[in-house]
Amino acid sequence: MRRLSLLVLGFAALTSLAADQSFTRVNPQAGVPDDTRLTKPFEVDNPFPFAANFKDRAAWEQRARELRTQVLVANGLWPMPARTPLNPVIHGKIDRDGYTIEKVYFASLPGHYVTGNLYRPKGMPGKRPAVLCPHGHWANGRLYERSESEAKKEIESGAEKTMEGARYPLQARCAQLARLGCVVFFYDMVGYADSQKIPHTRGFSDAEADLRLQSFMGLQTYNSIRALDFLSSLEDVDALRIGVTGASGGGTQTFMLCAVDPRPAASFPAVMVSNAMQGGCICENCSLLRVGTNNIELAALCAPRPQAMTGANDWTVKIEKEGLPDLKKIYGLYDAADRVEAKYFPFPHNYNQPSREMMYNWFNKHLKLGHKEPITEQPFVPVSPGELRVFDAEHPLPMDAADSAGVRAYLTKESERQLAELAKQPEEFRRVVRQALQAMVVDKMPQASEIPLKLIRELKGDGFVVHQTNLYRSSSQQRVPTIGVIPTGWKGGLVVWSHPRGKESLFTPEGKPVALAQQILDRKLAIVSPDVFLTGEFFAPGAEPKLPELQQKYHKGVPFAGYTYGYNRTVLANRVHDLLTVLAFAQTANGGKPVHLLGFDEAGVWSLLARALAGSAVERAALDLDGFDFDQVKRPGDAMMLPGALKYGGVHGFIPLCTTGQTALYDVPAGGLIETPGVSRYTGKADPQAMVAWLLK
Repeated sequence: MRRLSLLVLGFAALTSLAADQSFTRVNPQAGVPDDTRLTKPFEVDNPFPFAANFKDRAAWEQRARELRTQVLVANGLWPMPARTPLNPVIHGKIDRDGYTIEKVYFASLPGHYVTGNLYRPKGMPGKRPAVLCPHGHWANGRLYERSESEAKKEIESGAEKTMEGARYPLQARCAQLARLGCVVFFYDMVGYADSQKIPHTRGFSDAEADLRLQSFMGLQTYNSIRALDFLSSLEDVDALRIGVTGASGGGTQTFMLCAVDPRPAASFPAVMVSNAMQGGCICENCSLLRVGTNNIELAALCAPRPQAMTGANDWTVKIEKEGLPDLKKIYGLYDAADRVEAKYFPFPHNYNQPSREMMYNWFNKHLKLGHKEPITEQPFVPVSPGELRVFDAEHPLPMDAADSAGVRAYLTKESERQLAELAKQPEEFRRVVRQALQAMVVDKMPQASEIPLKLIRELKGDGFVVHQTNLYRSSSQQRVPTIGVIPTGWKGGLVVWSHPRGKESLFTPEGKPVALAQQILDRKLAIVSPDVFLTGEFFAPGAEPKLPELQQKYHKGVPFAGYTYGYNRTVLANRVHDLLTVLAFAQTANGGKPVHLLGFDEAGVWSLLARALAGSAVERAALDLDGFDFDQVKRPGDAMMLPGALKYGGVHGFIPLCTTGQTALYDVPAGGLIETPGVSRYTGKADPQAMVAWLLK
């Protein structure tokens, strides 16, 4: 009799089923799997740990490509929305010693306006280097102003040297950069200063926003991309010499822009990059973004472009010892370890004068400003916040300015237009959606070598044996309680049985295979059935199944799933992840040959996504979609939540990915994007008997 290949490892002799044993219970009767997903989840103050253990540059660049796609998908920018005309308005020039300040607004999207100030050097003709400046969560943002008493304390502490710099530290940065010869665009975060149509953190926290990957962070990231478009378009700007710098939330915007856009030549994210707190605001988080990664690795996506950063007496306090060494390893793969730097300054959270002066010298070197070093900040004459305002009687906020509902309506329409265009090119559609699905599940089909084979026990039944194990990947501590049922005389052929009740669904209470399972065994096909995440053995016997609660550590008044799904897979994504582990194991157990897949009830949708990513590992699949599509998900905490699912067409966006072998789909919801050879669709309630009959024919 041929047996599952895990048996080659050797283990205890075959035993009959004892009274206190079960064909299906893998772990001790009172226990649950030793799975890290059941312990403390990752979150904003406890992110996934990152270590730069890449054997060579090629390994890092493969990871960087996948991670960059994940970031773009998370921000709702895969594919990138069509670049609509900016139609910038520049007005209200203010003259200062060595530079001018102008007021700017432009449409990053139709009806959504980015506002800010444009600083330009005087008396420096020709194309100049430029710096993009996001501000962060300072009170009133771009218009930040300290009181005189607060400013005096800053000077006394050594954080500032002049009253002007102490009272207006954000203006000081722009003024000095302009005097050094840079064109500077200092722009508002959404909900700050002149960007008031959408209140900060509001309007993007419901289930549909996640399903369409519409987020506050995604909007701000896109605004940064369009701000870079604006700056690059100016006649006096050298588009090959543009730097980006911001602190705190502006630091997040800085390294996020550099992660997704290759144009910035150098960057300086201040007091933000660390292995600790990742950004407490809704505008710094979105679903999918930091699953399996953290800000250190996200900042590394800038490599090998020059990048420096500062730390302070906050979550970045350890940046020189924890973070910088990993960044230097990655930059070292390009023989460019000297292009990344970090320095801790013993001050509270800030972008104060010592930090700013480090930035001036960094940009002087890497944007080739040509000044003698060290550069120190010079006194300047501030402009009152009121004078810097963009909108006035002659330049009012445009009548078409949209609130969050209007912006989201446009984004939905644009996304649907892009998907329809992609559907005209089926192979390109599949490439885009497959990569999106990998980012949404944060997984891909593993290699067989990633699945260690360790049997827990082997039990004998009437005409079959049962193998029990906890499947896992060598790179994780996640466990999938799984059984293999092998008929006497098995010579190959295997069915993965996916069911909401897990492996318990294979047997009657008396320990006999259910009729459908027996039909498969009678055809001398083995069955592998798992308890995927939060099914079966993931709950102690008798315990009531309960889904984990969403985390809400910050901004508790605005329920936001990104604090959970930005750091952990959703329940559905975890189930797909587990099925991919099982399918990789099953193919190995089947001698490397493709396997069959059965998905019943709600497990049919899990199985569809796994089948779409498993490719040629699956020969035939019969899946009950149970009439489900993702527009039925109304709560962020729903077990079927998959951020991005509606953006990419719901189940009809994923069906075209099933291009290998044969797939039969039952109880398919109405609709469709692309006809896919090898896929048969059946409407009406699924008949499990018909599904098994189709699989076995």
